[in-house]
Amino acid sequence: MSFLEVPKARPGDKIAVLSPSFAAPAVAAAIHEQAMRRLTAITGLEVVEYPTTRRLGASATDRAADLNAAFGDRSVRAVLATIGVEDQITVVPHLDAELAHADPKPFLGYSDNTNILNWLWTNGIPGFYGGSSQVHLGPGPHVDPVHEQSLRAALLSGERLEVIDPGESEDIGVDWQDPRALTEFGERETTEPWTWAGPARAVTGRTWGGCIEIIQWVLTAGRFPTDPAVLDGGVLLLETSEELIPAREFGWILRSIGERGLLAAVDAVVVARPPTSDFEVRPSAAERRAKRDEQRDTAIDVVTGYNPDAVVVVGPPFGHTRPQWVVPYGGQVTVDGAARRLYADYA
Repeated sequence: MSFLEVPKARPGDKIAVLSPSFAAPAVAAAIHEQAMRRLTAITGLEVVEYPTTRRLGASATDRAADLNAAFGDRSVRAVLATIGVEDQITVVPHLDAELAHADPKPFLGYSDNTNILNWLWTNGIPGFYGGSSQVHLGPGPHVDPVHEQSLRAALLSGERLEVIDPGESEDIGVDWQDPRALTEFGERETTEPWTWAGPARAVTGRTWGGCIEIIQWVLTAGRFPTDPAVLDGGVLLLETSEELIPAREFGWILRSIGERGLLAAVDAVVVARPPTSDFEVRPSAAERRAKRDEQRDTAIDVVTGYNPDAVVVVGPPFGHTRPQWVVPYGGQVTVDGAARRLYADYA
């Protein structure tokens, strides 16, 4: 499968900030405004908003119209989602592939934005998994260094970076309605080392994947090529959402992905550190660690059952925890099982 080249933005260019799923800026305007100031300060890009960026309850067709307008505007050099949620699957049928092809530009988002990233991927346009202005730019005393570094690489520099463990992690931040959300992080804990499995070899390949719950929807909706060979030699990215699905359910979905032939096709699998708590559910530190360990073991068991030659690493934070790395989606990632290091090429 071939992919188009996507030019980088330059300071002074425009970046579209959209809400393809949920208009979070409408319920937490102060967070959004701080995020926009930080986005401009970090990148030098001029923020452009669209009618549904701050409109609650916007229809799927209206949200798609804003995406199409951004993809079709040659003065816009990148598109960033404010957040995900759960109904972007209804937006995808209204997107215009010809507009995206005519002027390819990077789209950044995660979670429900797996829908749009997959749609772009199937149309040969790479993007970036990660980035959410409402979660990773607006809240807290500052933007996490690994997020800022990878965001700049994705939008501007196109450099190759080693994806490293930031050493700390939070599952959930401060409630947006609490003024402290603008100045404080959520409760953070020290991370444990990543777990590696499979052969001690280095794999470099194009990525595909995303939030495993959304991947299940994408596959059910028939929005992925029928031939698993499109992933031959690739790197599968997997992470789980704030729905906090149990490891058993994660394993069932992953098993179905294996039955589809996708696990056998890839050469490496990267599974993100999962969230294990939310505002209502807060297990003890030992219980949270046990939940992460159970998902880790499930991931390794299922992947190696379908593809014992795959290099597997579990733990890199590119999903629903913070700090978050923005990583290539359709771009190149190197998973080095010998040196136990992970690299991302943001070209």
